[in-house]
Amino acid sequence: MPTIPSNKPYRVGRSLTGLGLFATKPIKKGTKIIRYFGPLLDSKKKKDDAIENKYLFELNDRWTIDGSVRKNIARYINHACKPNAESDVKPRKRKVFIRAIKNIEPGEEINYDYGTDYFKAYLKPIGCKCTACEKKRKKKRAEARAEKARLKAKAERKALKKAEKLAKAKKQLKDKLKQKLEAKAERQAKLKLKLNGHSNGAKANGKSLNGKSLNGHAGKSATKMVAAKSGILAKPQQLRETRASA
Repeated sequence: MPTIPSNKPYRVGRSLTGLGLFATKPIKKGTKIIRYFGPLLDSKKKKDDAIENKYLFELNDRWTIDGSVRKNIARYINHACKPNAESDVKPRKRKVFIRAIKNIEPGEEINYDYGTDYFKAYLKPIGCKCTACEKKRKKKRAEARAEKARLKAKAERKALKKAEKLAKAKKQLKDKLKQKLEAKAERQAKLKLKLNGHSNGAKANGKSLNGKSLNGHAGKSATKMVAAKSGILAKPQQLRETRASA
């Protein structure tokens, strides 16, 4: 790192993008902090126009400062989309000063906006790493995480609701099946009770299971059969002959 006189209100230190320039003393708004300097390049000269590096500071269409020299401490100042300083360009004097546009506290990094052309050429392809852009990215990441968590919670609620609905449907089906089985069992019990009632009634009335009377015609036939076997009953012709003899 370059040596900086102790009376200067800045120092070179580590930042998010590598090296940066930091305030060592309070710097008031409007203060010229440091000069951006280096060899002047004339765009009309092919040799000068062919030089390419990221420290070129264009003063006008013709003159450009090549700030890549190590003595140019201002080259360590990084870009910021919301800076606390700005470049104060003096085209006629071919000079550039970095001036504070806000009060800068000790330890705070000094930065300024490099401009649209530089941003598109060097920063946009890799992504700006200034504090403002980092905050935006953090905010977006936080929002993305929150959205992911919201969608996850929504999916979980939906799954829980579906599971509850399915469980309810299963319970209803189970209850319905149980009611059917109970109704069937009740019908079978009634039918059994009815059959038992008919059977008991038939026995009490002297009827057989096939509905024929045990004391009626079937009883008389049984009596005749017993009498015939015992010789008590006579044939009608024999009965008439017996009456005639008398």
